[in-house]
Amino acid sequence: MDYRYLEENFREVRAAVAAAKAAAGRTDDVLLVAAAKTATAEQLCYAHANLGLTDIGENRVQQLLEHWEAIPRSLRVHFIGALQTNKVKYIIDKVCMIHSLDSDRLAAEIERQAARRGLTMDVLVEINSGREPNKSGLMPEETAEFCRNLADYPHLRLRGFMTMAPKCEKNDEFCKYFGETFALALDIWQKKLDNIDKPVLSMGMSDSFAPAIASGSTMIRVGRRLFAQVQETITEEKIF
Repeated sequence: MDYRYLEENFREVRAAVAAAKAAAGRTDDVLLVAAAKTATAEQLCYAHANLGLTDIGENRVQQLLEHWEAIPRSLRVHFIGALQTNKVKYIIDKVCMIHSLDSDRLAAEIERQAARRGLTMDVLVEINSGREPNKSGLMPEETAEFCRNLADYPHLRLRGFMTMAPKCEKNDEFCKYFGETFALALDIWQKKLDNIDKPVLSMGMSDSFAPAIASGSTMIRVGRRLFAQVQETITEEKIF
């Protein structure tokens, strides 16, 4: 299999990440999580072995289980999609982080399954930054109280926050939602007196990671631009 397109895609995305960080005056790390929704196990294995890929994000439990049989254990798996409570038991011992915690019911089930296996699960609280009724995630004004309630679950470790911005045409529109999430996250985090590390902020996907980085994202979830064999034409303004 000729994977030269993967090499080019990864090179272009990393260059765009570096440019976005430079434009924002940032020197800290931004973790690239490869969204695996459109990827094959073979692509993931090649990228891990040859292109420095360390982390992947799975949207669907069934696809995660299929990939799990073929990928090396050294490849860290995040769950980034909507998660049903009855599916938690299938992934709890396979993922390093769940990005989509958005209900007490889901928190209780993650706690129950993690306790059964004697592990602690890193979680991100999902924020519905666009207040879209058809999307998952907590409304911004509900987030602080929800985070406080997570203290009741000793097998959950709150690491930060995730958001998906609404569809936008311009970078400054994305920045509005990412910036509001960043400010909300810092406000909540500063009130967590037991916390030492800065919050993880999982913000930005293939068409929005540059404005997300400008807004403080520490983790981006990129799929299409990494795994598509024919790249779409993307303007410089859209990237940067």
